[in-house]
Amino acid sequence: MFDNLMLSKEVQKNLDLKGFTTPTEIQSKCIPLIVEGKDVVGRSQTGSGKTFAFGLPAIDKIDTEINGVQILIICPTRELALQVAEEIRKISSNKEGCKLVPVYGGADISRQITALKKAKIVVGTPGRLIDHIMRRTLKLDKLKMLVLDEADEMLNMGFKEDIDRILKSVPKNKQTVMFSATFSSEIKSISKNYMVNPVYVELGNALNTIDAISQSYIKTKRNAKKETLIKMFSQLKPKRTIIFCNTKRMADEINSFLNSNEITSIALHGDMRQSERKRVIGDIKAHKVSTLVATDVAARGIDITDVEYIINYDVPNDVEYYIHRIGRTARAGKSGYAITLVNTNEQFSKLMQYKNATRAKITEHELSDELSAEKPKSENAYGKSRNGFMSKPEKRKKLFFKKSYR
Repeated sequence: MFDNLMLSKEVQKNLDLKGFTTPTEIQSKCIPLIVEGKDVVGRSQTGSGKTFAFGLPAIDKIDTEINGVQILIICPTRELALQVAEEIRKISSNKEGCKLVPVYGGADISRQITALKKAKIVVGTPGRLIDHIMRRTLKLDKLKMLVLDEADEMLNMGFKEDIDRILKSVPKNKQTVMFSATFSSEIKSISKNYMVNPVYVELGNALNTIDAISQSYIKTKRNAKKETLIKMFSQLKPKRTIIFCNTKRMADEINSFLNSNEITSIALHGDMRQSERKRVIGDIKAHKVSTLVATDVAARGIDITDVEYIINYDVPNDVEYYIHRIGRTARAGKSGYAITLVNTNEQFSKLMQYKNATRAKITEHELSDELSAEKPKSENAYGKSRNGFMSKPEKRKKLFFKKSYR
């Protein structure tokens, strides 16, 4: 129960009013440490409740009699910043004078400047935060706690220098909390350089979250991925789907293709205006559209419930993206499926690398003959079939393609 986590009666009352009764594991382990003032590094996947893990004690630290920003939360994307801001507002609404301001690129900076004058909590993206720091419209001399949310993703997106600049500009006696899906060497470097005797909190194996997901691949001809998508929707009839692409151009292309084939979908990527992105996220969460076509960065931090299928139209660029993608299904004890489309030796080899890294079971998924893609027509012991996919001798074909990868 939350009343055992050293939180104030004010925060506990607000939790009760909002219907939050039982903390998650990450909340149970981190909240008491943060309340005590310790620097904390937590490894936690999306959906584990980490926002409340740092948000609840952050609210308790606010002194409404002190003017100035006291809590700074840094997020990799505007979507995650808005989501975190929304979650913290839910549990701080009864605390007067606890003004929260989200700041991110693509929004009217003059309105942000005005709002920051009364802010106690700021949630923002690295680039826009530095912009305000340089303009002196964001002053951090009263800062009590700094939170790095999805720290590994910020590093993957190239924000290392920005993070260093921000951390160097804040008071040394502030508390620092960091959450990451992995404990990479760069994460450990940040904790060593900017944190004081940090406590590491790990929720078991980082790969356990994908154990409940049925993972498979579909082999296609070199230029038949779009055709295969149509067959998948026809035969699998997915209720709620996210299709991942590696580029903005491909996300738009696949979205247009699906809609032209009477499959209603919507795209989400970094080139869209903020108003468009809000509309897309709103439509998906309201179940107005059941299929989202997205890039990795754009989808980061968006919490979409009841996703049945994850389809990797493009094989992700690294194993962490693969884990993050497929981890958006099979939540809250429900089943889920992740299917990757492969049409070349290189794509298949990369997927098998991810299989080895995650120790997952990945099987071939075969569509039925009805509307299904053609199989490779020619076989060669060590070369490629004419469609560009990996081939084997006919006598070994069944063993190679039918086996389960463990």
